[in-house]
Amino acid sequence: MRAWGWKLATVLLVVAGLVGCLEAQGPKAPAPPVTDDAAIRAALDDQVAAWNRGDITGFMATYEDSPETTFVGTASINKGWENVLQRYQKGYPNKDVMGMLTFSKLEIRLLPGSTGKTEYAVVVGHFHLERIAKGEGTKDDGIFSLVWHKSSTGWKILLDHTS
Repeated sequence: MRAWGWKLATVLLVVAGLVGCLEAQGPKAPAPPVTDDAAIRAALDDQVAAWNRGDITGFMATYEDSPETTFVGTASINKGWENVLQRYQKGYPNKDVMGMLTFSKLEIRLLPGSTGKTEYAVVVGHFHLERIAKGEGTKDDGIFSLVWHKSSTGWKILLDHTS
């Protein structure tokens, strides 16, 4: 019995020591706030993920749901979130036509608003589609510029110029 009691006492001392070490570290510090640059990059990553799973509505979640949202392409200008959505749905009717999207050479420029706080951003970059079929959207490679606005709902695209 004494040997068992000695082992139990040793285990309890080890556990107490571990608990003491954890308490000495104190509470974990809160995660640092997400920067505007990181938030925009995360939104772009979400956009790519939605596109690559064939989810155009999910892809459009990064656009401001407004009649003023504008898409400028090589031959047309579409105004309004719903019109931009319909343009994508018409040009990319299925996953084979959508293919796999990648963005590269992203540059993000944060712009202060009238209050001096960052309210807008301009993003430029390149896109590439790897796909096995083409619909009305025949371009596999190109460039884009996006104007983003930061609101209470996060960063949203106001204007997309893709060519």
